[in-house]
Amino acid sequence: MKKIVLSLLVVPLLALVLSGCATYMPAGALYVAAKGAVATTDDISYTKIGKATATSILGLVATGDSSIKTAAANGSITKIKYVDYEVENILGIYGKYTTVVYGD
Repeated sequence: MKKIVLSLLVVPLLALVLSGCATYMPAGALYVAAKGAVATTDDISYTKIGKATATSILGLVATGDSSIKTAAANGSITKIKYVDYEVENILGIYGKYTTVVYGD
């Protein structure tokens, strides 16, 4: 009986962990701390910075708003010059996704 229960728990978990997922953000099985550019204009001089963050728990529950629009509003930016993103993910248990907007 224990083997059946264990199989019912382990097999779906292994399938989830070992399945590949295509994503525009870097992925790491143990830990991710990465930054990357999303978009820019020719003129990247800026006077303001805005950030917006979303978090994820176990890849099952995600909250927050990391949209470019929210990041720009948080920085009182009306003209976007450059957009960046930051990702931090620990063992797929906790993930933090931040959009950073630079502009005027």
